[in-house]
Amino acid sequence: MPTALSVLDLAPITEGSDAGRSFRNSLELAQHAERLGFRRFWLAEHHGMPGIASAATAVLIGHIAGGTRTIRVGAGGIMLPNHSPLVIAEQFGTLEALYPGRIDLGLGRAPGSDQATSRALRRDLSSNPDAFPQDVVELMDFMSDEPRQAIRAVPGRGAKVPVWILGSSLFGAQLAAMLGLPYAFASHFAPGQMMQAIDIYRATFKPSAQLDKPYVMLGFNVFAADTDEEAAVLATSMQQAFVNLRTGRPSRLQPPLPGYRESLPANARAMLEEVLSCAAIGSPETVRNGLDAFIARTGADELMITSNIFDHQARLRSYELTAKAMAPG
Repeated sequence: MPTALSVLDLAPITEGSDAGRSFRNSLELAQHAERLGFRRFWLAEHHGMPGIASAATAVLIGHIAGGTRTIRVGAGGIMLPNHSPLVIAEQFGTLEALYPGRIDLGLGRAPGSDQATSRALRRDLSSNPDAFPQDVVELMDFMSDEPRQAIRAVPGRGAKVPVWILGSSLFGAQLAAMLGLPYAFASHFAPGQMMQAIDIYRATFKPSAQLDKPYVMLGFNVFAADTDEEAAVLATSMQQAFVNLRTGRPSRLQPPLPGYRESLPANARAMLEEVLSCAAIGSPETVRNGLDAFIARTGADELMITSNIFDHQARLRSYELTAKAMAPG
């Protein structure tokens, strides 16, 4: 079976724009991806970041699902330590009731923010970070047909929302395997332990009611344009955002800056090279070769494509070229 392609959207806020424009762009991108045959459209939970507008993730999922017809829409992911399992069961039970058979729920254990923002979100940081597996099980129980808990999620009980485990380390791989859930690895920004995590997940997977064999989704950056040179310039907006974030200066998504990589000091260049090990930047042929090589190396069942491009039309075009490059025949 050919590797499926999906879309990861951070609802980027570009320099000179605002969240309202970001949300309109996200909906247009989702509609575009639906026409192109992408399998799903996921949004990520981040907080306190000037260039990312998808903080109220469930609300934005409803907006996207309401403006599309067939593409699956979901969270990639909900950072469960920020929420009670009951609240998420109710939110995604509501989404599933509104858009049956189209909602996905990816769960992560990272905060998706800095410590001060995490404190404002949760009010209490004394909760045990090791409670994530227990919280996942509790959430899944709330959405089961016959919950073991006395409290009921309404909506939520009996919701057939597929649950995914997200991760960028070996912990998520072990948990996904133990629970028999599909696994999504954040290789688009933290590829260091990717191959080891995949191996652990596949080797220790236990079938479940949701899934009978391992299913691996991997994040992958794509910047596609008519020429390699044009794509290289488009990619510099994402590169600026990544370096700014990692050096404690998060910003709105900046315009492309030709020669940006070459202008960086050696340590920042090395940091960027690691994340770009899971990227294809170039013409459709270059992108196809990059995707084919990555799939051959990892055996991924599905790729979650992210294209953090400043110009919205160029971003739409990048996904269009990617879909055409990977089309059969």
